[in-house]
Amino acid sequence: MKMTLQKNVVILLFSSLLTLSIIGCTHTSQSLVEKNHARPQTTYTVTNELISIEFDQNLHSRVISNLDGTMQKLGNFQASEYVILEGGKVISEFAFISRSEHDIDTELGPGKQVTILGDSTLGLRKTILIRRFDAYPSMLFFSLIYDNTSDQPMKIIKWVNNHYALTSDSDNTSQQAAFWSYQGASFSDRRDWVMPLKPGFSQQNYMGMNASDYGSGTAISDIWRKDIGLAVGHSEVNPKLVAIPVSYPENSHAAQLHIELEQTVRLAPGQSTQTIETFVNVHKGDYYATLKNYRNTMADKGLKMDDIPDSAYESIWCAWGYERDFSVDEVLATLPKAKEMGLKWAVLDDGWQTAEGDWYLHPEKFPNGDKDMQAFVKEINDQGLKAKLWWAPLAVDPGTDLLHEHSDMLLLDENGAVHDVTWWNSFYLCPAYEGTIEYTKELVKKMMGTWGYSGLKIDGQHLNGVPPCYNPKHNHASPNESVEKLAEFWKMVYDTALEIDKQAVVEICPCGTSYAFHNLPYMNQAVSSDPLTSWQVRLKGKTLKGLMGESAPYYGDHVELSDNASDFASSLGIGAVVGTKFTIPSGNKAAEAFLLNTQQEQEWGKWIALYNEKMLPKGEYLGELYDIGFDLPEAHAIAKGERLYYGFYAKQWNGDIELRGLQTGHYQVYDYINDQDLGTVTGPNAMLEVAFNDYLLLELIPITH
Repeated sequence: MKMTLQKNVVILLFSSLLTLSIIGCTHTSQSLVEKNHARPQTTYTVTNELISIEFDQNLHSRVISNLDGTMQKLGNFQASEYVILEGGKVISEFAFISRSEHDIDTELGPGKQVTILGDSTLGLRKTILIRRFDAYPSMLFFSLIYDNTSDQPMKIIKWVNNHYALTSDSDNTSQQAAFWSYQGASFSDRRDWVMPLKPGFSQQNYMGMNASDYGSGTAISDIWRKDIGLAVGHSEVNPKLVAIPVSYPENSHAAQLHIELEQTVRLAPGQSTQTIETFVNVHKGDYYATLKNYRNTMADKGLKMDDIPDSAYESIWCAWGYERDFSVDEVLATLPKAKEMGLKWAVLDDGWQTAEGDWYLHPEKFPNGDKDMQAFVKEINDQGLKAKLWWAPLAVDPGTDLLHEHSDMLLLDENGAVHDVTWWNSFYLCPAYEGTIEYTKELVKKMMGTWGYSGLKIDGQHLNGVPPCYNPKHNHASPNESVEKLAEFWKMVYDTALEIDKQAVVEICPCGTSYAFHNLPYMNQAVSSDPLTSWQVRLKGKTLKGLMGESAPYYGDHVELSDNASDFASSLGIGAVVGTKFTIPSGNKAAEAFLLNTQQEQEWGKWIALYNEKMLPKGEYLGELYDIGFDLPEAHAIAKGERLYYGFYAKQWNGDIELRGLQTGHYQVYDYINDQDLGTVTGPNAMLEVAFNDYLLLELIPITH
């Protein structure tokens, strides 16, 4: 499939702080495969305020950081932008020809663009377009154009952009890992999104389907040392089926990353192809700074998070403790206890429907249909709680009326076969097909308009990304239309819900997948999404606040999914909404694992009351104060008004902790969980000697005289 050559491409460079130096150029011949040059010479340097890219005479490059006011090389010269032809031939060396630059002013603001030309010996010309913007001093944006200047056709099967290395810190003599990494892809084993890198590590990070119903994610990979970090990704307003591999080879002193797209492009003589827009970012601390920059650039391009209703911050009780065989009576009987414990939402989970796809009310639970469901919602509201309904759109079960009557909605592969949604034993519906869209819109109107629900809990790993669709009935311009229009589907759901109720909460829980950024503007509550550990509750919280905003209403999920099935501290300390799926005695055997005992009722009631009092998700999460990988103990900070709140985490800690981000002045230090005064400290940075197991949550209160 041929990539479209965009006209009037604008991409990168220079303000008054940007410099471009031409040290020299050579027009030497190159081989097809990259060579190791003993002494590559810098031909020119492209510079933004905090980042530079040095190119050599073969258009190989390396990244230079100026974050500390000194030019620091992050790795060695290597082939950074190249193509692979059919048969595996790599064209990675292009002799420098020329460069030019001009002013630009785009949705990202004023900046400069430089255009760099180079030729390969096989008759392929490379044009590097680089954009620099005043508003994003640590980033550079790339797009590549390849022209077939030979008299023979060429078949490109893959392009690679921004292939860089980050060398290890030779001064790092600690027992800590040399590198940490954030990788935004989704996998069926629901692995951590943030991890230390070990020698021999390699992960492809494909943004398409990595299992039948696990795919997509946020198209960024970030690696960092204790002193500096490096990230690459793409900044297109629609999802793209790229991969962003990260590797740390054995016996190597450098971690590697790049962005690539496998796509067959046939170039006749005189034809051209262009890559998508990609970017590189340098930063101090962990990956949060990259996510924040990315979020802001995408907001400038129109993908902006919506205003959040207060209801999205309220604590949650979910009926999933009773599982699918719940009875309406046992759910209703639990509402007074949920209200007594200070919870604000009641969620009816899976099991109210006859099947995924049909979404008929279960006749044994709601024998009078809509009338019974309306009465059920009214009872929740009469108890002083808001009602939210579980739902798994884009899935249809075998044997359903929908499948029988509307098989045209199915998402089909290139062989005409269905795609499985494994968890529900269902098949995918195509989100880019008008029939699916209209059917789904009417369901939202029924659930929120007719039945009266105030929120939707939209659930399933298949919601994060979908495969390409080849259903001939859909008349897609391209099979990737299903991939690229998934976000538009969620926009329809979100807009429909808010048209019915401006305070509606739309939660999307993609079951352990790494959230697809392009979907995030069309939900107003993200969730840790079936965390495997408390560590995942915290790292997902940091990630989603980076992608959605410092005051995003991130839900820590049922506390029963955390360590020891009781770790409210991980949610409270990072500013997450708290929730539980506790049950009361009812004869339901599935529910016995989650029965609320007297001790839990007392202890959990205290945590929920503190959550309701502090309401920390409405504060500003200060994600750049602490490095989630290298700082020990693990730390998170939130500013709310003049007060600062800290969450420290370690299995066991006895020693100093650093309180960062304070104003100049004195603060009272208060352990608000154990109601203990820990004395006073003086800002802007303070050290405090403490001892704790698992967690320490602190409130720092300014002392005024």
